[in-house]
Amino acid sequence: MEEDKVFTFRDVKPTPDIYHTYDSSLKGNNAPPIVLDHGSYQCRVGWAVDPNPRLTFRNLMAKLRKEKGKSDVEILVGNDIANFEAVRFQLKSPFDRDVITQIDTVETVFDYAFSHLGIDTEGSINHPVVLTEAVCNPSPARQFMNELLFECYQVPAVSVGIDALFSLQHNFSKPCVELPTSLVVRLGYQTTHILPVIGGKCDPQGIRRINLGGLQMISYLHRLLQLKYPSHLSSATFSRAEELIHDYGYIAEDYLKELSKWADGDFYEENVRKIQLPFIPAPTAAETSLNLEQQQQRRKENVKRLVEINAKKREERLASDEERLETLQIIQHQLAEVDDGLAVKLLRQAEITDEHHLEQEIQNIQDRVSRTRQKMAAAAVNPNEEGEPKKPTETAEFQEWLEGIRKQRTEILSRRRERQQRRQELTKRKSAAAQERMRILSMLAKSGSSGPGKKKEDTFGMKDEDWDIYKAVSKDGGGSDSEAEQEKLNDLESALKRYDPNFKNYSGASSSTGEGSSGGFIPTAEYYQLHIGTERIRAPELFFQPSFIGSHQAGISETIDYVVKLYDPATQLQLVSNVFVTGGCANIPGLVPRLQKDLLSMRPFESPFNVNIAADPAGDSWKGAREFGKVAPPSAYLSRSEYQECGPYYFTEHHASNKRFALMKQ
Repeated sequence: MEEDKVFTFRDVKPTPDIYHTYDSSLKGNNAPPIVLDHGSYQCRVGWAVDPNPRLTFRNLMAKLRKEKGKSDVEILVGNDIANFEAVRFQLKSPFDRDVITQIDTVETVFDYAFSHLGIDTEGSINHPVVLTEAVCNPSPARQFMNELLFECYQVPAVSVGIDALFSLQHNFSKPCVELPTSLVVRLGYQTTHILPVIGGKCDPQGIRRINLGGLQMISYLHRLLQLKYPSHLSSATFSRAEELIHDYGYIAEDYLKELSKWADGDFYEENVRKIQLPFIPAPTAAETSLNLEQQQQRRKENVKRLVEINAKKREERLASDEERLETLQIIQHQLAEVDDGLAVKLLRQAEITDEHHLEQEIQNIQDRVSRTRQKMAAAAVNPNEEGEPKKPTETAEFQEWLEGIRKQRTEILSRRRERQQRRQELTKRKSAAAQERMRILSMLAKSGSSGPGKKKEDTFGMKDEDWDIYKAVSKDGGGSDSEAEQEKLNDLESALKRYDPNFKNYSGASSSTGEGSSGGFIPTAEYYQLHIGTERIRAPELFFQPSFIGSHQAGISETIDYVVKLYDPATQLQLVSNVFVTGGCANIPGLVPRLQKDLLSMRPFESPFNVNIAADPAGDSWKGAREFGKVAPPSAYLSRSEYQECGPYYFTEHHASNKRFALMKQ
């Protein structure tokens, strides 16, 4: 693999939004509307006179406690959240499948947006608001938004419209003009919608929703990475899965055919993306090897440091014990002078049950103080006796002790190799171990029957010697690696690492057997790599095959076919003449060719159709709402007086809005 085929995660951190200036040109009677594209993934906010939004941030909020146990909280919104993974479990979204359910989160997001726009008026926002909402938005969600804007922010007027229709308007028609007959495919973050636009307006009877979006696609890739690389769970984060989708994901024109290509080794090597995780290489042997004198000097420094730490802890314990002893002795003297009620109270405060317990506690503390003082006196006379357990310090004795450690380690590794070899031999039919096992089994089978067609009572396991037979025929060959043995091996290798300067030269022996020694395996940069192969197409394919995650819903192509067939043949031709794709997930490469291929197989022979994609799938909804806000007449807005008269559920219809249905009385 060429060097340029190894990539790294960008791990882009959001840049905090600045506070814009509230210009005088934005004030007055002709104040421009505020355009707010309130999406479930990103929120875009700006003025109708601006060509682009001034604020673009993740529509999320996090409440963090500054200190544990304190009531003070820090509220972060959008780009103020520097690391989403650090606060992943504190994040709150206003939406649940594109429907607003957390109105308090919406208020926090709006506070953030209006303050960063620079609006400084007290008590009210003196600008009309053009707001995007979900398709077929439920009345309770609209009630929340109207009450928030009119009651909390005191806005003069509000106009709401469907984000996908604003995007269609921006690409194919002028503002406040009848929309062209089209089939709009909106690929959102939490849901996907198919909207037929007929006669200049959206037909609510033909709208279909798929509970699938970018969130589910990223979650699916995240799970695939966790299953494929269980040793890198902490590195394969949700945010990095999202980055992989944005940078390397694509939609296959023919999924099964594309999978067969990945089975070819050359194709795999050419198209796989190797992502290098953060990695610090292990120091080389030349960098870490120390001679015996350096090892001894380091040991002395470690012992000295340990002595100082122990002496400090001992002094702290002694002071605590002496203070406790003095308190208990005072209580003991006072018990004879006070009544029973006060005596019980004094004992309870000292966490003592009765006088006998008090005398026993005083005696224990006195003994402990005496032992501590003796240790401190001994340490003052000979400080080198403190620290680790005594080991030979002379050169000959030290080498003898070190050789004993090496020998014990070698014996453990030798036993492990023998067990592993026996397990391998048992898997071979003609090996001596397997033949012996079969012989024992056949003898047991013969002894289990007393004659033709007769079986005597099975008493195998009743005797102690039966355990030896069981171990002889067991699958792992009469034994397995125990935890106690592993702990002893870890202790031996820890001592060798510390005192044997040549340990690294032969530590690979334990890892060569595949056993649990930590000194053998030295990870390299290749071990810290994620190979993204078929995952590049598996996650985006979720839009067309939701069954990948166990969903019983139809994919985009099947839903398009279902919606189109709801209408007569003439209307069908008009709808498929402009299949318009918008939404943030429409940026995934290969989407248009896949839809064209699927439509070709669904539509009648030589039937014309056309698939178009928005110029900016993620941002065109804000731009369409901006164009609408610049020229929309007052009749397209819900004014404050209309809100007070008609109630919070009411909204004004226009070409890009939802259809208003009269509320039925209970």
